[in-house]
Amino acid sequence: MELVIISLLTTLAVPLVLFTDGIPRMALAILFLLFFPGYVLIAALFPRRDSLDAIERVALSFGLSIAIVSLIGLALDHTSWGIRLNPVVVSTVGFVLITSLAAMYRRQSLPQEARFSIGIHISLPQVHQASKLDRFLAILFVLSILATLGALVYVVVAPKAGERFTEFYVLGSEEIAEKYPEHLVVGQQGEVTLGIVNREREDMSYLIEVRIDDEEGQETGPIILARDEKWEGKVTFVATRAGEAQRVEFRLYKGDESEPYLDLHLWLDVEEAA
Repeated sequence: MELVIISLLTTLAVPLVLFTDGIPRMALAILFLLFFPGYVLIAALFPRRDSLDAIERVALSFGLSIAIVSLIGLALDHTSWGIRLNPVVVSTVGFVLITSLAAMYRRQSLPQEARFSIGIHISLPQVHQASKLDRFLAILFVLSILATLGALVYVVVAPKAGERFTEFYVLGSEEIAEKYPEHLVVGQQGEVTLGIVNREREDMSYLIEVRIDDEEGQETGPIILARDEKWEGKVTFVATRAGEAQRVEFRLYKGDESEPYLDLHLWLDVEEAA
């Protein structure tokens, strides 16, 4: 009975999903999340042979599985467990096993001839009787399956190159993303904290330039950071003339590049000194 097989595979999915990696884990996880929950629910709701045919059951199983797993995640999000791997796996396993038992019970309550069951009939093709076109299509079909499996293995096994980038951020007086200097008087010094995180997957050199209304200001650097290293430092600037909405710009240069890689800015109102 397919429900017994589904229950066994579901039980097997727990250690595979939680403690292993690779193609077996991925293949079973796809069935476990995208097919089994919907199939057992369909089996419990429609135990009779004439309720739905096999194709309808398979098609509905995929759609219902997505909905069921989404609802399980929504329910877990309102609990202390949250949407994490272990709670999702345990909850989905519980749903599949309990619903499978309900489906088995409903089938057993029906006469044998009225129960839905899956029959497999295999007849080996007579290769010598097939036409050249049929042989060509059969070979093409087999090659397509092998190519698909090869692509799947490559995607799973091949190392994935991460994206190269640099994080650049500015923090205010309490080293949080607010409470930046907004009002100064001429000659007064402003101060912020700038941060750089090197995600370039290699050692990098950085230079920071501060400008007010595009006037050249002070530079900080070079700052040498190893891979995944973080730097934070205080950077000051001085208001030299009065005016509203002056743009304080922090430009980050990477390596020997002449154009800024990233830039951040603040708006500053500057008053005449009393």
